[in-house]
Amino acid sequence: MKVLVTGASGFIGSALCGHLLAKGQTVVGAVRNMPENPLPGVEYRIVSDLSAETNWHEALVGIDVVVHSAARVHIMKETSNDSLAAFREMNVKGTACLAGQLRENGVKRFVFISSIKVNGETTSGQPFTADDTPAPKDPYGISKWETEQVLQRIAKKSGLEVVVIRPPLVYGPGVRANFLRLMQAVKRGMPLPLGAINNRRSLVALDNLMDLIDICLNHPAARNQTFLVSDGSDLSTTELVKNIAVALDRPTRLIPVPESLLRVMAKLLGKTSIAQRLCSSLQVDINKTRDMLGWSPPVTGEEALRKTAAHFLAY
Repeated sequence: MKVLVTGASGFIGSALCGHLLAKGQTVVGAVRNMPENPLPGVEYRIVSDLSAETNWHEALVGIDVVVHSAARVHIMKETSNDSLAAFREMNVKGTACLAGQLRENGVKRFVFISSIKVNGETTSGQPFTADDTPAPKDPYGISKWETEQVLQRIAKKSGLEVVVIRPPLVYGPGVRANFLRLMQAVKRGMPLPLGAINNRRSLVALDNLMDLIDICLNHPAARNQTFLVSDGSDLSTTELVKNIAVALDRPTRLIPVPESLLRVMAKLLGKTSIAQRLCSSLQVDINKTRDMLGWSPPVTGEEALRKTAAHFLAY
């Protein structure tokens, strides 16, 4: 099977290329520019920015399945005057452009890496399921949901098989953004005011996400389905920090600041969204994924954190 991975130089895309190569697949990586450290065995094909005008025909030659991980992601310091329009331009129109060219090029299946943000931002006692009514709140989540709807219409019209995967926060070797900053803080021994947070959050290790994507490449039951994915066990923010400290072999320095006070402090500092992610719950139910695909997470959260920490300390 020949698989095209878009966003092949990104966190998820590059890991997926390596995973599929190890599984014996023929891998083509779609990138805007050649990676600084290309993976041996991957055939890289240069494609312009993800947009409504992108010509994918050369990149799609000989491809059986496309895994679409390229996207405009959340930007902490947004510079666009209309961020939703910017997300729609790349994520919705750009993906529609790609999907619309698949069947004429012989591609049978399209695996779309969406986001749990399609379901919403928080849960309260009841985990999200794949069949919940979507309730995205921010421009990124809205654009992902709109893209899913476009793909459903293309699948119905053209016969393209579409598989949607909605991961929560993904971590693993090379993780960036807030997870990286949290590891850096723990490594430096910074006291953190996160010692009294009793939320529950689902995460997914990179290895577990890769394993599910691999199954979705050709599993007959995955056709035109939406799946949620996680490590199968949820953590509080306090527990996550403690586990990171163990993985890094560093002491845990947690201050038990009440959650309500933490939220007030964050609001005063203009960091409300960060407080929400740290204090609120976001749980996902992966029973549909387990039952329909016979899948279960092959790696535990503890194993994945040790691997993530080892890479972090090495680099």
